Amino acid sequence: MTLATTAPRRCRDDLEALARQAGRDLEEASAAEIVRWAADTFGDRFAVTSSMQDTALAHLVSQQVPGVDVVFLDTGYHFPETLGTADAASVTIPINLVTVRPRQTVAEQDATLGPELYRRNPELCCQLRKVAPLERALTNYDAWATGIRRDESPTRANTPVVSWDARRGKVKIAPLARWSQDDVDRYVADNGVLTNPLLDDGYPSVGCWPCTRRVAEGEDARAGRWAGRAKTECGIHR
Repeated sequence: MTLATTAPRRCRDDLEALARQAGRDLEEASAAEIVRWAADTFGDRFAVTSSMQDTALAHLVSQQVPGVDVVFLDTGYHFPETLGTADAASVTIPINLVTVRPRQTVAEQDATLGPELYRRNPELCCQLRKVAPLERALTNYDAWATGIRRDESPTRANTPVVSWDARRGKVKIAPLARWSQDDVDRYVADNGVLTNPLLDDGYPSVGCWPCTRRVAEGEDARAGRWAGRAKTECGIHR
């Protein structure tokens, strides 16, 4: 299967109705079936997003949709291992890696808003370096897929496999929502999927280096993200 080159344009109301119906119809569908539905429904107006923590979703989609656009947000604060994973994915998986950067470099942001904004106002930093760039990147798509799963944290426990992203006016697809970490590990092992080396170095959840620490044994997988703060999400999935 390949992406259609001329996918039909749909109005916002039609997209919303489509998302809500699919959320009900596909709740028990496999990840592959959800991906197939997305490709058939949206053609080249469908994209995948990846944080490059692992490439399981990108790999899964690429097996059915070679050349799919995979959007990677280069925040300017990534670990070298994360950037290396993105580079490796672009040459080893049949995807079109779309690297998206904030309007300002880190140095330019420091000059206008002061250094270490991530310490003083992490919400604003995430908005400028993640949320806003993603919204610009998704302009020409009707639907986007994310690798978030229900078992990752309490805030994600009710993630639908397909939902309406009202803020962006897009259909949001989470093919792996019902997967467990064991499911991911099995898929990675069975398919030789690229993973971020940091996953084997005490970082079960990988974000920007200033706001990510290693996780101690027995801690929640996302305990190392914005540690010591009430913040648990960057804002993309709210």
